[in-house]
Amino acid sequence: MGTHRYSIRFCTFERKQRFVKQDVVDLTLRQFLRAAAEERFEILAYCFMPDHVHLLIQGASDDSDCTRFIFRAKQYSGFYYSRQYEKEKLWQRYCFERVLRSDEATLVVARYIVANPVRAGLVSQPADYPFVGSCVVALRELLEAVAETR
Repeated sequence: MGTHRYSIRFCTFERKQRFVKQDVVDLTLRQFLRAAAEERFEILAYCFMPDHVHLLIQGASDDSDCTRFIFRAKQYSGFYYSRQYEKEKLWQRYCFERVLRSDEATLVVARYIVANPVRAGLVSQPADYPFVGSCVVALRELLEAVAETR
């Protein structure tokens, strides 16, 4: 709890490629933002890969609760995905989460998130990938901040 930063990864159920269309990403991101507002988190960076999502979040309040954020984000997005697209599950049951204890660790994670589509061979430059960004700063600012850490 509190104003900590977290690296989170959610994988889709059976690793199915769900995040290949803008409308699915938009629907899911809206529900992540809803959960973030309710649990008082900022989404510093995100990347929707075809079968998983990376998030870098930071608590905005002393009572920001990462466990509740994860629960709500997966519940809300899974519900609306099922209602809009398919009746099967969107998410695997568990996720990966890690508390980031330093600014350096945060920059390493941000760089990892932004570069993920390049490493996967989906694009040659992070700016070319349509499903990477931040809910706090413009994509250009995120890419510049990550580039400065190299």
